[in-house]
Amino acid sequence: MDLRKMSWDTAPIFSILEDMLDFAEEQPERDRGGNKTNNPSRAYVRDAKAMAATPADVVEYPNRYVFVVDMPGIKASEIKVQVENENVLVVSGERKREQQQDDGVKYLSMERRVGKFMRKFSIPDNANKDKISALCQDGVLSVTVEKLPPPEPKRAKTIEVKSA
Repeated sequence: MDLRKMSWDTAPIFSILEDMLDFAEEQPERDRGGNKTNNPSRAYVRDAKAMAATPADVVEYPNRYVFVVDMPGIKASEIKVQVENENVLVVSGERKREQQQDDGVKYLSMERRVGKFMRKFSIPDNANKDKISALCQDGVLSVTVEKLPPPEPKRAKTIEVKSA
């Protein structure tokens, strides 16, 4: 099997690694005494995986920015849009695996991604953080951030010259 000719999604080693990361993420990490720990590196790996799996486009118009994220099969109520630290737009949520209803039913192929998703975007300085709206239609989320009006040009100050 030539891995160079395989896509990233079909190469068995990548599938195995992804399953290992998913399993490790589900298991609480414990210290030597058996107590649960909170490992920041695990959270980093989880967030990096979630961000890599969420493609997006950013479009600038004369009066607004639009962040477009594909969200197939996800209800608008399951999507969270937030602004962190005054300049970071965060889109997040979770796509859950469908539960099998019938006995004897098994997946022959499972290619659609499940799990948490997240994207972070830097909001430009000229964006109006009070004018942000989000709309999910036909599996596509559009987050619109209005721009602030351009600042008034500074006028030259005239100084009166007095005679002595």
